[in-house]
Amino acid sequence: MSMRNRERWQKVQTILSRWHNVAFSKKFLLFTNLGISISLSMLGDTMEQSYERLTGQIEGWDRTRTLRMGISGFTVGIVCHYWYQCLDYYYPKRTLKTVVHKILLDQFICSPFYIGVFFLTMGLLEDNTWEEVKEEINDKALTLYKAEWTVWPVAQLINFFFVSPKYRVLYDNTISLGYDVYTSRVKYRKKEPPKMLSNSAALNIYKAHRNQTKPRQHPTKKN
Repeated sequence: MSMRNRERWQKVQTILSRWHNVAFSKKFLLFTNLGISISLSMLGDTMEQSYERLTGQIEGWDRTRTLRMGISGFTVGIVCHYWYQCLDYYYPKRTLKTVVHKILLDQFICSPFYIGVFFLTMGLLEDNTWEEVKEEINDKALTLYKAEWTVWPVAQLINFFFVSPKYRVLYDNTISLGYDVYTSRVKYRKKEPPKMLSNSAALNIYKAHRNQTKPRQHPTKKN
């Protein structure tokens, strides 16, 4: 490497080091975490839409959908930021017992709350009624929660054992990029149309219903 290139590389390293020290400082950590969460949520949706376009499920890129996913990343990013701070405040040690406590609290408290905040945010952005939001939560939340159990216990084991607290949200969002793709798929999956009955099945149902509703004839008394 020539002297000029070495000097340029040192300048780049200096700039990156200064940015890192500011971005991950206590003063700006919340804004950094929100920026990471928003960006990766939008990237996850963009990747999912690319797949859907490739497979012919949709025709073009829905920018509004990606923007909404980014805004949901803002709200859940706030949840993650303060949740990790709370966990690290009450459970500062890195013993196995402490880490297991953190993982269980994360799975049983934060994950359901996180998923609920996501659907509430999307419901507000889509101007849905409360009944529509509840219906979507009942239809899709359990699917996302089951997926959480396949990914996060092991991921959080690494997070709570080895990752510095100020990098928790960065690590979380890096791991969750694939989960963001899956979240977008579940959120925007289309309901299957109801299956049509064949003529014979419909006729059988009609006959059974008519027999049930047909008034019974009481036998007449003989004198």
